[in-house]
Amino acid sequence: MNRDTLQPFSAVTLVMGGAEGYRRVNSVREAAETLLEHWPVEDGEEYVTAVRICLDAMMGVICPEAAREAFIKAAEEAGISLLQ
Repeated sequence: MNRDTLQPFSAVTLVMGGAEGYRRVNSVREAAETLLEHWPVEDGEEYVTAVRICLDAMMGVICPEAAREAFIKAAEEAGISLLQ
């Protein structure tokens, strides 16, 4: 199975609190990394869905735009502001 973990998509900029500041995410890999390493909460239905969809997109099962949409929903659920 050939995996392309970068999988670019249209950029999303998160307004993270504290020292994180702004975080620009423009690929499935960056979205997954942000969710797993920099997310303020590790629960919630949209969060879990976004992690799963990002992993599926890295495996080539679904398109990067689906991961972007799930990432945005997870941000909304977590109360993270977006600049698009």
